[in-house]
Amino acid sequence: MRLFIVTVFVVFMLNSCKKKVEEKVEKPIKVEYVAFGKEIISNDAIVASSMLNHYKDMNEGDSINSKMKAIVNEVCQAKGCWMKLDLGEGKEAMVKFKDYGFFVPKDIAGKQVIVNGKAFVNEVSVEELKHYAKDAGESVEKIATITEPKRTFSFEADGVLIAQ
Repeated sequence: MRLFIVTVFVVFMLNSCKKKVEEKVEKPIKVEYVAFGKEIISNDAIVASSMLNHYKDMNEGDSINSKMKAIVNEVCQAKGCWMKLDLGEGKEAMVKFKDYGFFVPKDIAGKQVIVNGKAFVNEVSVEELKHYAKDAGESVEKIATITEPKRTFSFEADGVLIAQ
């Protein structure tokens, strides 16, 4: 019996000497946003790569209502009246703002945004492509190389959230 008590005591002693491992639970980082246009909320936005899959399945004239989270590649440098969002795989979505009702800051390239509105596939005319190139500050020589219309993934946003 004495041996049993000593064994139990030794087991408890050894067990109490173990280092306690603290589990670190990472709290989700809360992102603050600045809103433009219609008031929208940040939850339930799909990621850009999922939106790209939707775009691939769409034909010209098709549209879907959506909320998308993406990184800004480029913004209109004239007045912030459009932006291009990275969809992945080297593809972009051209975002314009509903009824030109609002504009975004011109210095948001590289920032995360959430856009709410209508996604659609569009064929952009040569004249419009040249206009966008001019707004983006492209050279006259580069603008002159635009000679064919382009099938684009487009988005008409009624609200935009820009991560701070």
